[in-house]
Amino acid sequence: MKRLGLIAGIALVVMVAGALYMGSLYLGAATIKQETSFIIPDGASVTSVARDLEEQGHIASADGFIMNARLFGSSEPIKAGEFELKPEMSQGDILALFQSGDVVRRFVTIPEGMPSILVAERLMAEEFLTGEVDVPLEGSVLPDTYSYVRGQSRASLVEQMQAAMDEYLAEAWANRKPDIAVDTLKEALILASIVEKETGKPSERRMIAGLYSNRLKTGMMLQADPTIIYPITQGKPLGRRIRQSEIASVNGYNTYTRTGLPEGPITNPGRESIAAVLNPEATDALFMVADGTGGHEFNTTISGHQEAVERWYQLRRERGEM
Repeated sequence: MKRLGLIAGIALVVMVAGALYMGSLYLGAATIKQETSFIIPDGASVTSVARDLEEQGHIASADGFIMNARLFGSSEPIKAGEFELKPEMSQGDILALFQSGDVVRRFVTIPEGMPSILVAERLMAEEFLTGEVDVPLEGSVLPDTYSYVRGQSRASLVEQMQAAMDEYLAEAWANRKPDIAVDTLKEALILASIVEKETGKPSERRMIAGLYSNRLKTGMMLQADPTIIYPITQGKPLGRRIRQSEIASVNGYNTYTRTGLPEGPITNPGRESIAAVLNPEATDALFMVADGTGGHEFNTTISGHQEAVERWYQLRRERGEM
């Protein structure tokens, strides 16, 4: 009996030692040589993932990984996606990462004032997105930086951008000031798109919104150059001076030949331009012209405006632009 007990004790020690050894292998370093991405497709099992890890040289044995995962890993399922593996990770760390769903997130930025045709082109240039995408409705995308995961569809990312715009518009509209020049969210979006294209200086947005609000309220034409360009390029840079024939063109966008707002937005305005339209500067200004610094000079009278225009022309002549 003593001998049987001794044998049983030895066997138990061997089993415990073996388990500890297996555990130490599992908790020890894997064979990842450098930071690398690893992709788990939808529906993958621990077994198939272990085989892929072995084939790619990240672990020594798929069978060992599977056994140790069953003995020492948690019961959480692994998640699909792209994961970042690092040299210092143990096999246990790898499994925990896959179970956490902490996937690699990538980013795409839509700057303020980017027209929808360029939004579509930017998304099509993102190699880790999938599927085709149509040009979104102009003004429907909120400029911002968006994260996505490898394999995500372009269409789903556009939906995310449009949902962000809808949410912001609703919030901003609820906080609008009384007696503004626009009566609907669509009108606010259209005017904001003009404000966005008219200045590169954030500090001018409310002033320009105030000027155009004054023009709308008095029935003056907006005479905003970007509205001439939009039907020609769909918002892309014109790359040359506007022609007289284009200034005189009659269409749904040209605010030199129509009163009121264009029939639709001419770009995707950012939050600040939308906010400026809904809370414009209190001003009597009706005219503006570039001042050579990237900003504008504002005037309340046509005579003051004409003097400002002449100063702008003189500056352009000195620069050799005219």
